[in-house]
Parts: sequence; structure tokens; C-alpha cells
Amino acid sequence: MQRSDYDSPWKEIIEQFFPEFIAFFFPHIYNDIDWSRGYEFLDKELQKIVRDSQTGRKRVDKLVKVWRKNGEETWIGIHVEVQGQYERDFAQRMFQYNTLLYNHYQRRIVSLAILSDDRPDWRPDSFGYDLWGCKIQLDFPAVKLLDYKEKETELERDDNPFAVVVLAHLQAQATTPASAQRRDAKFRLVRRLYKRGYNRRRILELFRFIDWIMNLTAELEADFQTAITKYEEAHNMQYVTAIERKGIEQGIEQGMEQSMRDAILDVLTLRFEEVPAELPAQLDKITDITRLKELHKWAVVEPSLEAFLTRL
Repeated sequence: MQRSDYDSPWKEIIEQFFPEFIAFFFPHIYNDIDWSRGYEFLDKELQKIVRDSQTGRKRVDKLVKVWRKNGEETWIGIHVEVQGQYERDFAQRMFQYNTLLYNHYQRRIVSLAILSDDRPDWRPDSFGYDLWGCKIQLDFPAVKLLDYKEKETELERDDNPFAVVVLAHLQAQATTPASAQRRDAKFRLVRRLYKRGYNRRRILELFRFIDWIMNLTAELEADFQTAITKYEEAHNMQYVTAIERKGIEQGIEQGMEQSMRDAILDVLTLRFEEVPAELPAQLDKITDITRLKELHKWAVVEPSLEAFLTRL
């Protein structure tokens, strides 16, 4: 099974472990947040705000409302973007989203970027212009995951779940689904989850991320499952049952299908501004990922919305 959508697993793992995410990548921000007041994801409302705008690609990964320790009544929205490939206008898009969100909420918005691509020299962290005394500037914290390649020993000792997340990402980036090296690395990462003494929920969530991002061919996946089962039996610690593993795999497939449906709607909305109200329901009925990929292709190339609809 081929999987190249790294956005979906990242979105899920950030939502499951948001405080740990901030602590790992942005400790100075973590220390200034009053976690006792909780935090709130604003993704549902955000989808409408972004879709109604004219900013190009209509997606923001996460928007989270938090409170600071200084007791201010105001709150700060944290916009988190995970970028998996080079994009020429990425910094400009970060600026556009920051401005869009500020205009809507009338609150200070902190934009954060996780750069998960494989280009060492691509490090966008600002956008602005200066003309005739009018100056606009957005500087945003950006973390490059490639920088952790030289810190793998430190990551292996770090108890933060995002140490495992980064290790899995780097291994996925360096290997292929048909690689025995990926199979062995996947086994070591899952075994490390057990050795660290994580609770069952944490193990299941991290297992799901690892399983998605480090997908294997059917033969190597069978080898991996056999090795994990033997390890669990030998240590009497079967945290992830065979039934749960099947459920995780089914959930991954469903996530891929929904991501493709969303991509189709985004392309059509971008090209033709409005889509029929019944179209999302029509796409929901299509569960064949190959068919959805074909429709995505037609959404990009068909000259009109009417022409695309004839493909359904």
C-alpha cells in the first residue's frame, strides 16, 4: 500500500499530544502558557474561515486557543502548519493565514511551522515588504526536522512522544516501503514504546502514527507483525492486539479516503468558487481510493464544474 500523505498522521498526533508537541519543538512557548486553563482546537470554524478566503490552497493544519501565565484576559491563537514539501510561496501563505485569522478573531495569532521536507537549504521563516516608508513583516518560528538527523541518540533518550514521532519521520524519509531497513527500524521504534513504560493509550496513538508513516509492503508488514507478536508474548505485554492493529489499518484507509475527498473539494472550490451542496455527500459514498484519485485528477484538468460532475 502506497501512502504519501504525511499531513493526516501529523494532524492527529498533534491533537492527541498538543502540550507535548509545544514542549518538544517550542519550549519557550510551552513555558509561557497556562496549561491549567486548558486549550481549545478551533479547526471546525477555521475550515469555513479559510474556505471563504481567496488565499490559494485552502488548508491550515491546526488552530489552537491557549491562555498565557500572566493572567491576561486575552487569548492567543496558535496556528500550526506542517509542510512536507518545497513550496515557493510558503512564507507568503503563512503571512496570508496569519492576517486572515487576525482579521477574523481580532486576537494575536502566533504562526508556527514544522518543515518536514527533505531539502536542507529550504528554511522559510519570514515574509514582508518595504515600500515608501510602509513596512510589513511577519517572522515566524520554523523547525526543520532534518536538523534532528544528527541528534538521534538524544531522541532515543527523550521521553517526549514527539521524539518517537521525529525518529519515525526521519526513518520514513530515508527508506522505502520495500526496504528491510524500514521494517527493522519500525520494529525498534515500537519496541521502544514498550520499554519506555508508556501507558496503553499513548502506545496506541504512537503505534498508529508509526504504522501510517512507516508503511511496508505486504510481505515486510507480515514479518513486522510476527516480530512484534513474538516480542509481546515473550514480555507479556500485548498492548496492541491483532484486532486493534486491524482497526488501526482500517482507520488509516478511511483517513486516506477522506483526505482525498477533501482534496477534491478544495481543488473544485479553488477553481470554480462554489460547488453543489450535495457534492460532499456524493463523494462520501465513494470508498475506492483509486476512484477518488481519478476524480482528483479530473478536478484539476476538467475545463468546467459541469464537465467534472459528468465524471461522477
